[in-house]
Amino acid sequence: MERLVYLDNAATTPVRGEVLEAMLPYFREKFGNASSVYSLGRESKKALEEARETIASYFGAKKDEIFFTSCGSESDNWAIRGIAYANKNKGKHIITTSIEHHAVLHTCQQLEKEGFEVTYLPVDKYGVVELETLKNAVKDDTILITVMMANNEIGTIEPIKEIGAFAKEKGIVFHTDAVQAAGHIKIDVNDMNIDLMSVSGHKLGAQKGVGVLYIRKGTRIERFMQGGAQERNMRAGTENIPAIVGLAKAVEISCSSVEEENERLTALRDKLIDGILEKIPYSHLNGHRTQRLPGNCNISFDFVEGESILMLLDMKGICASSGSACTSGSLDPSHVLLATGLKHEQAHGSIRFTLGYQNTEEDVEAVLKELPPIIERLRSMSPLYDEFMKKGE
Repeated sequence: MERLVYLDNAATTPVRGEVLEAMLPYFREKFGNASSVYSLGRESKKALEEARETIASYFGAKKDEIFFTSCGSESDNWAIRGIAYANKNKGKHIITTSIEHHAVLHTCQQLEKEGFEVTYLPVDKYGVVELETLKNAVKDDTILITVMMANNEIGTIEPIKEIGAFAKEKGIVFHTDAVQAAGHIKIDVNDMNIDLMSVSGHKLGAQKGVGVLYIRKGTRIERFMQGGAQERNMRAGTENIPAIVGLAKAVEISCSSVEEENERLTALRDKLIDGILEKIPYSHLNGHRTQRLPGNCNISFDFVEGESILMLLDMKGICASSGSACTSGSLDPSHVLLATGLKHEQAHGSIRFTLGYQNTEEDVEAVLKELPPIIERLRSMSPLYDEFMKKGE
């Protein structure tokens, strides 16, 4: 193909042009340290606080509840560790789900080694956490519930508002990893009863290396990094002003047009899903059909390996990702897909296409043209497919 078709926006997004323009002055003309007292520093401090206010306004938060971090993983770590350490005298039980991002799962697993108890909730075949299951998991010493707002692999949106209301009723701190959701679905931390929320810039058109942790005022949490007095003595380190300014601009753009963009992306997503399922036999949608992120399409293809599909798509100029973790050095299939009940071989044969603000119908058409012959080619070399067809005869 002559052009690149990028359909891996859940992994990272290209920086928006408006975001880059907003950032540029803070690399050179306005390069001051926000902690400096002279005019150049005050200029950076002003930009920092304006960005904080902008982001807060789009999530229904207060300005002083927004803390800047380096990424979504740091925000997740801070939220979970910070609550655990600050409240360990009250209790040591944490509730999460089996389909969380590894930034949450690995943090919880580390806390288990430190004497905390963690309950990993199952999900149904669509990847949805059952509210009653969560309620039944609560103990007298439960101090934190952490459930992602939308899954990064299968796109399923969780019942966050209902979980938040229950946590509030029980007096339990509620954290949500909103890295995939922020800028893609409407979020109000008060309406959803969220106490802590993680956001990452490069998932919504800002640069890599900047994120946010929303912390509801009054929440008892330990600081994340020792050092200077930045971020109201909660997270030491000189603030990355260009990235923070860019993140605020990306939040402004994506959140102000979220309803219109969702309608556009949902139409493209559904065309992609329907087209693949219609054109390719023995293919299956992963995740909830409608209760999912507008740009997420995760499909399993029987009798083939996801990595092989990815390589052949790449040769056609199409970027996607696999449900297998092979590219990260692991031969294990996706823990998310296994949690929904897929067999190992089905999980290994899954592909995730994620659409973003820059994608068009032409991109969808390119996939629908190139993917069917790729699957057909791979199945023609598959002993499993050959055996299946013989049995079918």
